[in-house]
Amino acid sequence: MTHSFVVRIPDAELAPEPLDPAQIVSGRPEVTGRIVWESEDGRQIRGIWQITPGVVTDTEADELFVVISGSATIEVEGGETLAVGPGDMAVLREGDRTTWTVHETLRKAYAINL
Repeated sequence: MTHSFVVRIPDAELAPEPLDPAQIVSGRPEVTGRIVWESEDGRQIRGIWQITPGVVTDTEADELFVVISGSATIEVEGGETLAVGPGDMAVLREGDRTTWTVHETLRKAYAINL
């Protein structure tokens, strides 16, 4: 997109983003998402992401996100355990190894720098 825009995050349509089965620790979590803006060089991404309840692992990018709905506990290997819910802003560092325990379907708006 080359112009300013608005996206209503709670109502935005999202597309399936299949999880690598190796990331699933327990449950049957499903992920959906939508990129709403990406820089020309692909190093900055803005979007919406949603995950249903379950437990998954991930290796993070440099990310700032705001939780719109739902809740989760994010255990950062060698670091803090973050409890996030509606209205919370969180920052994950590139390379953080995390375990997400999603309690209620979580939807977030995010900004990633690669």
